[in-house]
Amino acid sequence: MSFITRIIDKAGVLGAVLGSFSCAMCFPAAASLGAAIGLGFLSQWEGVFMHWLIPLFAGLVLLANLAGWFSHHQWQRAMLGSIGPILVLLGVFGMTQHFLPREISRGIFYVGLIVMVSAALWDMFNPSNRRCATANCETPAQQD
Repeated sequence: MSFITRIIDKAGVLGAVLGSFSCAMCFPAAASLGAAIGLGFLSQWEGVFMHWLIPLFAGLVLLANLAGWFSHHQWQRAMLGSIGPILVLLGVFGMTQHFLPREISRGIFYVGLIVMVSAALWDMFNPSNRRCATANCETPAQQD
């Protein structure tokens, strides 16, 4: 991933996690954690976070991971980085559009957040390297 996509990825993950801290009715475990660290004041903007900001941040993370795939061509890394935001979006839209039961939406959302944070930490401590096509790669000179 380029530096810009890595920054967007981390900002999107942070935004989705902070957004979940505001939704006490939808995500009580995340909201209680947010209240414990002093972010309980975010609950007054629960609707904005739930309907706009969490999907926006998850979409940014998804786009950053897909853009990163075009630079490093490692499908395993891109797939793992994309599964989290897709699960977060499915959980949020399942809850707001009522096409999934609340408990299932909550579980999908929490799993998506865990996958997003894990993928972001993996990318931070083990950044991707560009892989080139075999036709364009030069092999190192062999030493005798």
